Amino acid sequence: MKVGLKMLHDQVLIRPHEEKDGAGGIYIPDSAKKKPTMGLVVAVGAGAKNSNGTLDPMCVKEGDVVLYRKWAGSEVEHDGVEYVVMKETDIIAIKEGK
Repeated sequence: MKVGLKMLHDQVLIRPHEEKDGAGGIYIPDSAKKKPTMGLVVAVGAGAKNSNGTLDPMCVKEGDVVLYRKWAGSEVEHDGVEYVVMKETDIIAIKEGK
């Protein structure tokens, strides 16, 4: 999924997974929804430089579904789509399998 943004350093662009409604189709207002902590990685930077001046490779890649810290990163909007930009260190886990 190309979004037209190139992340720098160890930054990761994530499209959060959000609940659309509650159990049984009950509408939940935005103010009552939990902040998402899982999402799809859509862009990844090249990595951060370590103390030796070389790049540490990124552990996540485009297409990964990840679990991240609840208040991590900054919310941004691009082309009408909401994303979260964060450092790779704010990502807790990569979902395996389906």
